[in-house]
Amino acid sequence: MFSNPSLFTRIAIGKSVGLIIGLIGFIFLPYFIPDAEWMIRWGILLWYTTLGAIVGVFGVFTWHPVLKLPMPWWFRAPLIGAWMNFILIFFAFDRFAAMMVTMFGTDGMFLSPFWFVLEGAVVGLIIGYLATRFGGEGADAALADQEN
Repeated sequence: MFSNPSLFTRIAIGKSVGLIIGLIGFIFLPYFIPDAEWMIRWGILLWYTTLGAIVGVFGVFTWHPVLKLPMPWWFRAPLIGAWMNFILIFFAFDRFAAMMVTMFGTDGMFLSPFWFVLEGAVVGLIIGYLATRFGGEGADAALADQEN
C-alpha cells in the first residue's frame, strides 16, 4: 500500500493524522479551558481532519504555475496549514482571543490568537511529511490512482 505513490493514500494519511491531532485537541481542551463549549471542541476535531485532507490533496502540486517555482512538501504543507489557521482566526478572532486569555492570563506572552497560525504551520509540516513519506507526491501520486 505504501510502496507506490497514490493520491488516495496521501489523503487517507492526511485525514488520519489530522483526526489524531483533532482528537488530542478535542480531549485535552477542557483541561486548558474548563468552560470550553462542545461546538468549539467538535470544530477543532473536524477542522484538523479537513486540514489533513487539504494538505493531502495539495501534494500533487509540486510546481507553482504562476511564479514558475518548485514547491517542495516542506514549503507547501506548512504554508497550507498556516493559511488555513489564519482563515480560522480571521473569522473567529474574538473566540480565540478569549481562549488565549483563559489559557495564558491577561499579561502573558501568547495573548495574540495569531499564534494559532504558527501552530497550523507545524501541524501542516507534520501532515505533509507523513503524507509525502508514505503517499508520494506530484503527478506520480495523481496518475497512480487513475491506472488502477
